[in-house]
Amino acid sequence: MSPGIATPGTNLDVRHFLECHRTMLRIRAFEEAAIRSLDEKLVLGAIHPSIGQEAIAAGVCGRLNRDDVILSTHRGHGHTMAKGGEPLPMMRELFGRAGGFCRGKGGSMHIADFDIGMLGANGVVAANINIAAGAAHAIKLTGGNRVVVCFFGDGAINRGPFLEGLNWAGVFGLPILFVCEDNGFAATTRTASMTSGPGPAARAESIGIPASEVDGNDIVAVSEIAGDLVERARSGQPQMLVARTYRLTGHTATDTAPYRTQDEVSARWKDDPIAKSRTMLERLGVSADDLDAMANAATDEMAEAYDTARDTPWPETDLAFADVQDIGDPRAVPY
Repeated sequence: MSPGIATPGTNLDVRHFLECHRTMLRIRAFEEAAIRSLDEKLVLGAIHPSIGQEAIAAGVCGRLNRDDVILSTHRGHGHTMAKGGEPLPMMRELFGRAGGFCRGKGGSMHIADFDIGMLGANGVVAANINIAAGAAHAIKLTGGNRVVVCFFGDGAINRGPFLEGLNWAGVFGLPILFVCEDNGFAATTRTASMTSGPGPAARAESIGIPASEVDGNDIVAVSEIAGDLVERARSGQPQMLVARTYRLTGHTATDTAPYRTQDEVSARWKDDPIAKSRTMLERLGVSADDLDAMANAATDEMAEAYDTARDTPWPETDLAFADVQDIGDPRAVPY
């Protein structure tokens, strides 16, 4: 059976979708500030923006409880913020400053905030899938009503942990929702050129994980299907959601993406999830002035976080070996 395409209903909760819109604006503003930090040499490593993919983070995380758990990818700023992470410690983490989520030692690709259930971004493609399965198994063993959501890209489905993690979830009936952000590219290669068969949904269904597909740039469609799938997963029925989207920037902030045409990118900007959300909200009676004010507030918030993080001191050098192993500072452990 082919997976169904989710379609939005007619009775919309305007307040909920205003919050989703606010989340998308905050993610976009954060990513734009993060890109600027490269130009100013505040970040010397890679930044992987999620510009164009904000509706997936906002729509899925908007259906989670604070104690639910997420696992993310190298493109994880948006997921963290949508789950409740604050921009200032995340910006400090990018800049390697004191007060970052990981004390300034993790950087962009290793954001984690256990207080909000964000168990970590991951720089290794697909590695978070098995970690998510482990977290979901721990929840099942210890009881409770929490659910795990694991975000990954379409390139990850060609790596071993995809099969291993989904198989484990299916065998043990784990409370987990796998979310494939299908943006069409595995780094700089079109995923379709390297993927045999009909794709991620078919692979999930082949091992017994029900799969749904959705327009990942439609916040209403994402939110509605996510709400349903999260509750199914919460009851111990692992689920897969394939959200079709598009990466409007290159793979990294410095990638000029010569592997695709400008006409292609320009056409996809017409499907910008934030613009689509704004149009929907205006049709529901939200004023343009209110939406403009929301956008300006997001920009101002991230500008303040940026300036504060830039002016934050570097971490104390004595902390360099802290947190590198679970028994503490390796210098204090006799061998």
